[in-house]
Amino acid sequence: MSTFLRLVLIIVLVLIGYYGFLFVVQRHLLYPAPHGPAATVVPPDVRHIQLQSVDGPIDAWYLPPVNTAPGPRPALIFTHGNAERAEDWTNQFRDFQRAGMGVLVPEYPGYGISAGRPSQSSITNAVLVAYDWLRAQPGIDSTRIIAYGRSIGGGAATRLATRRHVAALVLESSFTSLRAFAGRFFAPGFLVRDPFDNLVELRRFRGPLLVLHGQRDEIAPFAHGQALAAAVPGAQFVAMDCGHNDCERPWRDVVRFIAQHGLLDSLPHN
Repeated sequence: MSTFLRLVLIIVLVLIGYYGFLFVVQRHLLYPAPHGPAATVVPPDVRHIQLQSVDGPIDAWYLPPVNTAPGPRPALIFTHGNAERAEDWTNQFRDFQRAGMGVLVPEYPGYGISAGRPSQSSITNAVLVAYDWLRAQPGIDSTRIIAYGRSIGGGAATRLATRRHVAALVLESSFTSLRAFAGRFFAPGFLVRDPFDNLVELRRFRGPLLVLHGQRDEIAPFAHGQALAAAVPGAQFVAMDCGHNDCERPWRDVVRFIAQHGLLDSLPHN
């Protein structure tokens, strides 16, 4: 065998070994899941619930509306970003609660105290189970459930929106597909086991869409947010003056968007 052929063979074997390694460990890299009980003090009015997914039990936190006007209320289901946990968000949604909305924050499998392992399939299953629980609550208007996903939670929210009826969808600091990031590891996109292909999913969604994205996002480039908004006719796009994890909460933009589409009975009073 010539020296050239030996070199080619070595390169091929090294690539196969590297790609095989990435295929095996990628979920450990993709899901830096915090484990165990949280140090966050959960507000006393927040209800902890446990739901049964096909992948095992998952935890979720329900924040009731502060506005107690009669009749069924609209609700928001929020899917958080990576390296975060659901409990950390239980203090964050007072604007929505004051607007008369219930808020459900499901945990992902393998995060916090939830059982199982995170993957595109198990996270999708968990969010669908959480939605079904929320929709069945007697005080919730099942026609006014809004899905809101941040970062990798945008993948969960988008898949929810194409598998269940949601009245609107909000994506913050999300991405077109995780396959777009494979090049950072010098790997082909087809090796990504959990692609969360939001762009493909959004082509099936025709409800109201709000996309919020930091202009200096160092993780999910700004162009990803622009592409997501462009995938749905009539979508609203808000460019935020921030990166990925340092954005001020865009609650006013989100509440205004929800109200514009007739999904609120009242606006919050600050």
